[in-house]
Amino acid sequence: MTTPVEGFALDRAALARAFDRAGAHYDAAAALQRQVRAELLERLRYFALEPHCILDLGAGTCQAAPALRRRFPAARVLAVDLAPGMLKAAPRSLWPRRRFERICADAYALPLADHSVELIFSNLMLQWCDQLPRVFRELARVLTSGGLLLFSSFGPDTLQELRAAWAAADAGVHVSEFADLPLLGAALMQAGLTEPVLDIERHRLHYPSALVLMRELQRIGARNAASSRARGLTSRARLQRMLDAYEGLRGPAGLPATYEVVYGAAFGAAAGRRAAGEHVVPLSALRTR
Repeated sequence: MTTPVEGFALDRAALARAFDRAGAHYDAAAALQRQVRAELLERLRYFALEPHCILDLGAGTCQAAPALRRRFPAARVLAVDLAPGMLKAAPRSLWPRRRFERICADAYALPLADHSVELIFSNLMLQWCDQLPRVFRELARVLTSGGLLLFSSFGPDTLQELRAAWAAADAGVHVSEFADLPLLGAALMQAGLTEPVLDIERHRLHYPSALVLMRELQRIGARNAASSRARGLTSRARLQRMLDAYEGLRGPAGLPATYEVVYGAAFGAAAGRRAAGEHVVPLSALRTR
């Protein structure tokens, strides 16, 4: 099990370029990302933590880092992102000296020592990792025994309307595929992370047109980075077929777009338990809200 959906893979160079270009206008378009980040920060209150080092993974424009620093004033906060343009776009008001550090790095190869981080906070980044066991192994490596991984990611129903509209136009890949709860839970356990708990919240937003939705996705860097994507321009006829198919879903509020948000938490295992590879996810821990 290496990808969210069998045969789907992402072009990480294209992904990095898209988010690098999006840095300057990301925050103005990222309303849902702000809402999910606030919910994820609120969930920290359920855990008794006194971290010395915090990793904000997929930090983007570093909006979560100051909140993490305020909640844990004694901690060192590392804001890590794949795209330098995102890190550079952090408002200067968020750059107080020695408050947090910005690091450009890939989640698959973090420049951090083993077992050096007590808290990994990751808001809507993991859906851009198509090798879940690999990325979770890397997070397990840097996480201390008993340290907390708290994350959000998009689930497979995200943008299902846009995906279906494109499917009516051609057979190409236009929308990323995202992992479901069983895949995420299995990847967490394969990595040796313990006591995983996952739940889902669904959001339905509405847009005046499919083109407005796609422009918003481009503004936050969520471009089509599938390795199998067509490299040429989409023909006007195919684009119109997609637009016509999407129009069939129009309601009084406009065109719907579903976002399925998966929230997850897991803990770093003791060194002796990492090799065992036997962990249990109770059925009660997999739930939808």
